Amino acid sequence: MNLVAKLSAEILAVAPHHEHHGVWVGRPHHVANVSPSKIPKVILHGGEWGSVGSVTAWHYIIDGKDHVAKDVVEAIDEENKTITYKVIEGDVLQEYKSFKLIIQNIPKGEATWVRWTLEYEKLNKNIPHPIKILEFVIQLSEELDDHLVQA
Repeated sequence: MNLVAKLSAEILAVAPHHEHHGVWVGRPHHVANVSPSKIPKVILHGGEWGSVGSVTAWHYIIDGKDHVAKDVVEAIDEENKTITYKVIEGDVLQEYKSFKLIIQNIPKGEATWVRWTLEYEKLNKNIPHPIKILEFVIQLSEELDDHLVQA
C-alpha cells in the first residue's frame, strides 16, 4: 500500500490574490490577529518573514486541542503566487513521515481562487488522511478573506 498522498481544496475568495499571497508570504503572523481562536500565535524562529528558509512555529487549535507545527518556507513563487511550507517538527509528524502545505492564490477576475494542497506520507496504513487539517486551513482562508475585505 502506498502511503504517499495529496489532498487539495479551493475556495473562491473575494479579496484580490495579491492580498492573500501577501499575508501568507510576508505577514503570516498576521493570521493570529485575524483568527486567534484557531491560531493563537505564530513565532518566527529563524530567517525573515517572507523569505525562503525562514522557520516559523504555528500554534493552532483543532477540535479544542492545542497543536504546534514548526515549518520552513521551502519555496516562494511570486509569478504563480504560491508558497510552500514544509513541516520539520511538531504534532503532525507523529502520524506523517513528511508533510507539506502549498498555498496558491489564483486570480479570478476581481476575486481569488485560494488553493490549498497537502502533500504527505503517512507513517502506516492505519493513519487517517488529514481531512481535518484541510478543513481547518480552508476555514482559516475564509476568515482571512473576510478580514481582508473589511480592511
